[in-house]
Amino acid sequence: MALPVGTPAPRIDTVDQDGKRVTLDFQGLTVLYFYPKDDTPGCTAEACSFRDDLSEFVRRGVKVYGVSTDDAESHKKFAQKYGLNFTLLADPDKKICRAYDVLNFLGFAQRVTFIIKDGVIVRVFPKVSPDGHSREVLQVLDEL
Repeated sequence: MALPVGTPAPRIDTVDQDGKRVTLDFQGLTVLYFYPKDDTPGCTAEACSFRDDLSEFVRRGVKVYGVSTDDAESHKKFAQKYGLNFTLLADPDKKICRAYDVLNFLGFAQRVTFIIKDGVIVRVFPKVSPDGHSREVLQVLDEL
């Protein structure tokens, strides 16, 4: 379950909520969080916590990306509805979720967060509680 610390982060090539091509090779610090479904209560709480704390991530030089198996159109509606100010990555073919080993038996992403530094996974949060998760990630970032 979920790639372990020390593993090279699989490269990501997909589209964001605006349909723009995004390729990530993870230079610097990145938070990559996986969530099951756009516009559901837990996923909304988690996304809004990252939205509310984004300035703290930016201040630390950290990029934040959310990933689910929803498509770009769903992500766009979700981002607009809640004023999300970071990039959502579409994974409707589930390749990214499979690469990070976070796909559950129902075909959705599990709620797992990775901190990636210069292309290597340095921290994994395998069981995320959506409320306040971004604060938990910020605390760990301060310890790195």
